[in-house]
Amino acid sequence: MKHKPIEIVIADDHTIVRQGLRKLLEEEDYLKITGEAMNGREAVQKVHMLKPDVVIMDIAMPILNGIEAARQIKQSNFKTKIIILSMHDHTRYIRELLSIGVSGYLLKNAVSDDIIQAIKAAVKGEIYLSPSISNRVIEDYVGMNQKTSQDELYNTLTNREREVFQMMVEGYTTKKISEILCLSPSTIKSHRSNIMEKLKMENISKLIQYAIHLGIIDIQM
Repeated sequence: MKHKPIEIVIADDHTIVRQGLRKLLEEEDYLKITGEAMNGREAVQKVHMLKPDVVIMDIAMPILNGIEAARQIKQSNFKTKIIILSMHDHTRYIRELLSIGVSGYLLKNAVSDDIIQAIKAAVKGEIYLSPSISNRVIEDYVGMNQKTSQDELYNTLTNREREVFQMMVEGYTTKKISEILCLSPSTIKSHRSNIMEKLKMENISKLIQYAIHLGIIDIQM
């Protein structure tokens, strides 16, 4: 009797990464790629629409990053398991994503067998981490999970404010953000004001520097 294949959605803003991952996974007859997404917001939509068993996501995606996308997927009570595949191994990322409930965190230099093992572990309800990530987790707990005051400020933002925050530092106008989130410009202006106040920032330049510090956007941007 043939078992139902494990359905997967791949979310990464780089086409070549999505194509490479698709080719790798489709070599296994029990894995099926049902969709792809170019940003975190699209990833959430695809999970809602396709209800895959697993979504493999990058962190550094435009419009909505992988951390906030993972949070929205979990808060929506989707049964989809989340595996993070990223080039970043920042302790803050690891800590926050594990607290959200992701099932795996792999670095992009992981070998193909690691990715396959992570998928198998996820569908069984287990957590799979790259060896170096496991070491970071241990070090983090030994270090008493201390957070910087800057991290604490970011944690005061609501989920919606975090969405707006990312688009602000990516250069989106109030009008464009309102269109993407289907909210009025006045509501977005209110969110922008609250964000600046909560983060104690005086201008967009400092906000961008803060976003780079947090790893929400890359320096190349």
